[in-house]
Amino acid sequence: MSHETPATDRPLTTALAEAAATAGHAPSVHNTQPWRWRVLPDALELRLVRDPKLAGTDPEGRLLTLSCGAALHHARTALAAEGWTPVVERLPDPAEPALLARLTGGKRSGGGAGAMRLVQCMRVRRTDRRPVSDEPVPAAAVDEITGAAAAEGARLQILHPDQVLALASAAGRAAAVEAADAQVQEELAYWTSRAGTGTGLPPEVLPAHAPQTTVPARDFGRSGALPVGPGHDRAAVYGLLFGDEDEPDSWLRAGEALSAAWLTATRLGVSMVPLSGVVEVEGIRQTVRQLLAGLGHPYLALRIGVANPEQAGPPHTPRLPTEQVVDTSAVRGAGS
Repeated sequence: MSHETPATDRPLTTALAEAAATAGHAPSVHNTQPWRWRVLPDALELRLVRDPKLAGTDPEGRLLTLSCGAALHHARTALAAEGWTPVVERLPDPAEPALLARLTGGKRSGGGAGAMRLVQCMRVRRTDRRPVSDEPVPAAAVDEITGAAAAEGARLQILHPDQVLALASAAGRAAAVEAADAQVQEELAYWTSRAGTGTGLPPEVLPAHAPQTTVPARDFGRSGALPVGPGHDRAAVYGLLFGDEDEPDSWLRAGEALSAAWLTATRLGVSMVPLSGVVEVEGIRQTVRQLLAGLGHPYLALRIGVANPEQAGPPHTPRLPTEQVVDTSAVRGAGS
């Protein structure tokens, strides 16, 4: 007699597959989308795919792990919107470091309106690297964004004006180091010339010229096609996403915190841009630690502001087809 999957498991299996697909909206360094999902009858596994085309920018895989953490939070939120509360095991198998998480034991919890709203935000969230408007970010919105990050196990420290200048100096030095690094420049050229592949950064999402910002944005080595207005980011708020440890689990949780903060910002009508250059150069990363009084490890700098309402938002970056990142072979035919 063949074993038949209980009917109550079928909705969970379907929800796991759909959550993995929804997680494809998550942000990732250079839009690499380094996550791969495997759907099992009662579990969802997340694995990291290391790309040799980031060996110079991210040799330890920190930013790739953070990117996967953002996808993990997206998947968790999608499951919550469908009324499932999974148990999340992070780095469950020391013998397989690429296995970053396993979601199991889904329990029906009733769909949450808040989670459903965040799933909607996943589909509209985008990265706008242009200057923000002169409208200040409401303090209540900043508090809600920092609270969303804290709920995921990382902290977001909002920087004072003098600290922003120190961050700007660090970003400038990091940019100079990377501009002189042939491997990093080769990687930037690769990820900005991936048209039609579903990954990378097409010209349409890159500014046509360097925007006027207090903290220098990344120089991608080529001009984009996104029009840049005359504005500046004087009204922007800058922060550092940080935590106590510098371990894979920490960077995974940092990605979950980034996702929570960014989706919350999107819900509140606030623009957010991650600035990773200051953590990509080891010496600069240690300098940035001083802004945290040496009490934490920085994962990302973030710019928070209100987008210029007179400018149309940039297009979404491309995404890989779901079948390339979600493996459903173990449950094919098990669900409806």
